[in-house]
Amino acid sequence: MALGRWFARREGPEVAAAHLYVAVVEQARRPEFYLRHAVPDSVDGRFELIALHAFLVLHRLAGEGESARELAQALFDRLFADMDRSLREMGAGDMGVGKRIQHMAQGFYGRMAAYREALAGDDPGLEAALRRNLYGTVREGAVPTARLAAYARRVVADLARQPTAAIAAGQVAFPAPPPSPSPIAEGQAS
Repeated sequence: MALGRWFARREGPEVAAAHLYVAVVEQARRPEFYLRHAVPDSVDGRFELIALHAFLVLHRLAGEGESARELAQALFDRLFADMDRSLREMGAGDMGVGKRIQHMAQGFYGRMAAYREALAGDDPGLEAALRRNLYGTVREGAVPTARLAAYARRVVADLARQPTAAIAAGQVAFPAPPPSPSPIAEGQAS
């Protein structure tokens, strides 16, 4: 029994964070975001969707106590360890990876602040934050920020209904991405 407690203490929140991160990445890789909602299918676009979904989980963990803070930190660490690995796989040199990760982490903190503030405010604020971040590399045309702002708010509501104990165990369920726009709304800016 004592040995089991030692292993559990040794693992800490890292195992749960790994499960949460897999769920975040799987959700962010859903093709609907790229095919139906014009999220750029690029390194930047994929990072932005991962960052958004990671933020939504971290937002849910906020205010849940010390063990939730440790889990949030482990999730953050997992996210940037994966970004480090990805950059190295793409051929970034060892000398530049650390600075790029530091820059990405600073950007992530900025996104978290913008999304947190926007969720506390009105929908246009969240739409503006999504436009700047998720669609920051899209130079022309309308982007479906209203649908994705509504989706982000739905994720917040869904996560709020999920038991903290389940999330702490690494179990999280995201709702489906927003449906395709109607043909009439397709030509309209949202």
